[in-house]
Amino acid sequence: MEGKNSTLSISNLHSKRIALLVQYDGTDFCGWQRQKIGISVQGVLEDAIASLDRDNQSKVVAAGRTDAGVHASGQVVHFDYSGFIPGERWTFALNGRLPDSIRIRDSVVRPSSWHACHSATYRKYRYTIYNARRQNLFLSKWCLHKYQFRLDEKLMNLAVQGLMGCHDFTAFQKLGSGRKNAITTIQYVHVFREGDIVTIEIQATGFLYGMVRLLVGQLIAIGEHKLTIEKFEERWQEKLRHEIKDSAPAKGLCLIEAGYQEQIFSDHNLLDGFPSFILKDSNSPPDP
Repeated sequence: MEGKNSTLSISNLHSKRIALLVQYDGTDFCGWQRQKIGISVQGVLEDAIASLDRDNQSKVVAAGRTDAGVHASGQVVHFDYSGFIPGERWTFALNGRLPDSIRIRDSVVRPSSWHACHSATYRKYRYTIYNARRQNLFLSKWCLHKYQFRLDEKLMNLAVQGLMGCHDFTAFQKLGSGRKNAITTIQYVHVFREGDIVTIEIQATGFLYGMVRLLVGQLIAIGEHKLTIEKFEERWQEKLRHEIKDSAPAKGLCLIEAGYQEQIFSDHNLLDGFPSFILKDSNSPPDP
């Protein structure tokens, strides 16, 4: 018994917390979190870690739980490890065991008190809309194609400015959420156009289940002049969840960054690895 306790003490003494910067194409995954049915990013990543350390039973914890079909270019995760692989070597060790749809961009050792989710001060998402008549094969996995109307991105941007700050966003929360309340703080939100690409970026302390996609659905209706800003504001301020029915497709959404009080990874430029597409207005749809 003494030998067993001694072994456990040595193992705990050498335990290290490893932080990973992760990218993934969410197209074929059931989401970040392990599910009873379907292949999850968490499951594939944990299996790859286990192949390098069979004694490691620790779960991988993420800064944000992305839904099925949602991508990530700046997901941050952590796990605990008691072996001899240096922190910086996990990038190369895991990439050799992961499918092409998941890439590790960087890996570092963090203090045991640091937590990928609880230590995060914000998460930032980008939703991309391809607003042109004709489809583009090389954008189809990453963008929502809206071609009936030329979206009014200026009106969309005006509509989101009232979301800034701490509010109850019950209207943008899908059923099935385990949160005690729907209060969160939006720190930054902006809608802009570059050629045929309309981009919606939103940064908050945390996000509700389905929040960004429900919000984007409302903004598209505003951009098509089918919904007024006044009605939009009434819906979310009065928590009229039953009036918000359209959720934008998952494929246009990407988690591009999780932020912390200190810089976690060596190269800050690695954080936003999702490209900002810029296409000329060569085949834009007509004004509505």
